[in-house]
Amino acid sequence: MSKPKHILVLRFSAMGDVAMTVPVLRALTAQYPELKITVVTRAFFKPFFQGLKNVSVNEADFKGNHKGVLGLYKLSKELKALQFDAVADLHNVLRSKILKFFFFGKKVVQLDKGREEKKALTSGQNFQQLKTTHQRYAEVFEALGYSVDLSQPIFSKPKLLSENLKSFILNKDFKTIGIAPFAAHQSKMYPLAQMEKVIEALSKNYNVILFGGGKKEIEVLNQFEANYNNVKSAAGKLNLEEELILISNLDLMLTMDSGNAHIAAMLGKKVITIWGVTHPFAGFAPFEQPKDFALTADREHFPLIPTSIYGNKFPEGYENAASSVSEQTILSKIKAVI
Repeated sequence: MSKPKHILVLRFSAMGDVAMTVPVLRALTAQYPELKITVVTRAFFKPFFQGLKNVSVNEADFKGNHKGVLGLYKLSKELKALQFDAVADLHNVLRSKILKFFFFGKKVVQLDKGREEKKALTSGQNFQQLKTTHQRYAEVFEALGYSVDLSQPIFSKPKLLSENLKSFILNKDFKTIGIAPFAAHQSKMYPLAQMEKVIEALSKNYNVILFGGGKKEIEVLNQFEANYNNVKSAAGKLNLEEELILISNLDLMLTMDSGNAHIAAMLGKKVITIWGVTHPFAGFAPFEQPKDFALTADREHFPLIPTSIYGNKFPEGYENAASSVSEQTILSKIKAVI
């Protein structure tokens, strides 16, 4: 059977998972320049795929036009008009399953999420490194006839900063560090009081740009900006495209186990991550980062880590597990890496 020439890629959310598709698609299209890719995702994520050759984005509007089963049927008709040959389902959820049902007759390969291995990891039966999400994505394309080598990644050069974006870098003589202190669950976050001490220490020798979103996060980050020199918050001030340009010009990014880690990594940045009740062994470490860039909670004090894959479940007393990583450990690691 001939290999597909046009593959439809399904990955609707979440931010970090969509960002993780980018290095895989970049490697895939570089190694197979004749291959055409159409990514079906939310409009918000479109800027992630800019500059990827032979990759176009088809927007899925699940709150409007493509809502419910009828909406998915409508989306399937729009997608069929693109005349793709095969489907790479990198999401494997109910929505993508319904959509694939409408693609009767097309070759479909779906992501193996490795649920059993992940269950063994979080239940403490098997504490070892699982396949990375990037590897799992690559295996989907391999099953479609395209083996992907992720070992020699190519990243595009940082984009030029506009005058507005230049205003976020306060001291031209300093290197610039991005910090994204928030995560989907508090159990994945470094306590803000400790993070403030890290920001204060860094602001003496580096430009610090803070990233986040949502009303409460913006307030916290604006307060940090007001308290220290060389600290600027980008939260709520830029659109996604502008944030990506700014991140591409950082010397280093410090984040939690969160979407920002994957965004910085897809742009080829050095990313230091702080982990609470989750653990890189589950396969969600940012792309191409050395193992020692992941600063994990102390498992002698918190032996049940990882308590869950997404950080939404944990026993009492584990909510601040990340605090067991000392401020000094973070500062020393940043100094060594930068």
